[in-house]
Amino acid sequence: MADRLRPGGFLLLALLVLILDQASKAWVLALFQPYEVVPVLPVFNLTLAFNEGAAFSFLDDAGGWQRWFFIGLTSIISVGLVVWMLRLKTSERLTGFSLALILGGALGNLVDRVRIGKVTDFLDFHWHGWHWPAFNLADSAITLGVVLMLLASFRQQPNSP
Repeated sequence: MADRLRPGGFLLLALLVLILDQASKAWVLALFQPYEVVPVLPVFNLTLAFNEGAAFSFLDDAGGWQRWFFIGLTSIISVGLVVWMLRLKTSERLTGFSLALILGGALGNLVDRVRIGKVTDFLDFHWHGWHWPAFNLADSAITLGVVLMLLASFRQQPNSP
């Protein structure tokens, strides 16, 4: 259809997110010992940590079944995101951009789960002894993608004739 977006650029963005995420994780895994803390700023450390669960370590200590559950769930969601991208209209560029960020981040964490059984995290923000849960570039891309998707949903859509 003429008013459909071509998803090629969005798929390339998702691939770029995946590559940057995996490269950053490889760098941290090569240079850091688990839970080693390297202060970078007064409110930011690099800290090699692992998460076998989901966001905020949800199900982190569930006994191992969660690895396969999250691999399956992420795989299904990733296919759904690609199908959604294929159906976008030309007026939905911001949605496509947000889906690409979410897809790239999801695939970055999926590769970790398949390869090492857990997600590698290393970005550690803290304030007066309180630490936000460590995260990675994939998590950042997913979060930014969700924020942009919310923004896209609030944008006024043109009236259809």
